[in-house]
Amino acid sequence: MAGLHKRAITSYDVAKAAGVSQSAVSRAFTEGAKISPVTKEKVRKIAAELGYRPSFIARSLITRHSNLIGLVVPGLVNPFYSAVLDELSHKLNLMGYRVLLFSMYRDDDTTPIMEEILRHRVEALILVSSSLSSHFAQECQQLGLPVLLLNRKNDSQSVSSVTSDNFAGGAAIADFLLDAGHQQLAFIAGRDTSSTSRDRETGFRQRLEERGARTPLRDSGIWSIEEAMNATRRLMALPNPPDALFCANDMMAIAALNVVAGELGMQPGRDISVVGFDNIAMAGWPLINLTTWVQPLSEMVETAIVVLKNQLEAAEALPVQHVLKGELIIRGSTCSP
Repeated sequence: MAGLHKRAITSYDVAKAAGVSQSAVSRAFTEGAKISPVTKEKVRKIAAELGYRPSFIARSLITRHSNLIGLVVPGLVNPFYSAVLDELSHKLNLMGYRVLLFSMYRDDDTTPIMEEILRHRVEALILVSSSLSSHFAQECQQLGLPVLLLNRKNDSQSVSSVTSDNFAGGAAIADFLLDAGHQQLAFIAGRDTSSTSRDRETGFRQRLEERGARTPLRDSGIWSIEEAMNATRRLMALPNPPDALFCANDMMAIAALNVVAGELGMQPGRDISVVGFDNIAMAGWPLINLTTWVQPLSEMVETAIVVLKNQLEAAEALPVQHVLKGELIIRGSTCSP
C-alpha cells in the first residue's frame, strides 16, 4: 500500500484493497445509498488508511448534481455585498449547497465571466448587483439553468429578481430633504447601467418635480469611493452648490462626508445634509452617523432562497420579480425637518 501514496489515490485503489467494486466505494461515501453497514465501515476505514478523498467533481459527472451555486458579486469593497455573501452562504449551506464565488471588477458587464461559470457545472446562478445580458439570460433558460438577480433587476423581466423598493426609497429621501428646508439638492449616481441607481434617482427626481422643487444637480461616483469624492468636489465647487447630497449608496455617501467635513470644514447636519442608501454597519458608527435608506437584507436573502428552491425543484417555474419595502433611518448627517 505504501507505493500507492506516490500518486493520487483513486476509488479503484480503495476498491481493490477492500475487495469490493468501485460502485460500492461510491455508495460508501454517498448519503442514503444502499450499502451494508459492515461494508460501508470497511470501505471507509481502508480509504482513511490510504488517504483517499472522494472527488465531488467526478461524482457530479455521474449524478449530474454538483451541489454548487454560482454567486457573482461586483467585488467586495462595499460591505453590503460582504453581508449578502455571508447570509447567502449560510442559508445555502443549510440546504446542502456550497457557494462558488466569482468576483467581478465593480459593476462591469457579466457576459464574459458567465461563459467561465458555465464550465464549472453550477446548478444555479445568483447575481448580486450585477447586470445580465438578455442573450445570456436566454442561453441559461435554454440550458435549464436557474438564474436569480439579487439587488438588481432585468429590464425585460425575463429573469427572476429580488430587490428592495429603490424607487420608493428615492422618493422618501426627496420628501425628507425638502421637509428639512433644503433648496438645492444633488444626486450622486452609481453606474448608468445599474437598475438600482436608476430607480433611486428616478424616484428622487419625480418626487422633487411633484412637489415643485428645483431640478436636482447631478454627478456620478460610479460606485467608487474615489470617484464619489471627486463628484462631491465638483458639485461643491459650483457657483450655487447643493445644500443636500443624496448618494446612491452608503460608501459614496461616506466619501461625500469625507469631502464636506474633512476638506471643506462643513458640519453635516447643520451646514449640509448627506444621505446614503443600504444601511451598512459602518453607517451607524458614531463618527459617521449617516442617514440612510435601510435595505431589508435578511428578507431579501430569504426571498431569494425561496425563489431559488422553486426554480431548482421545477424547471418550468416562471420568472418572478419581488420588490421589498425598506425604511429611512435618520441620523446626524442630516438636518432635522
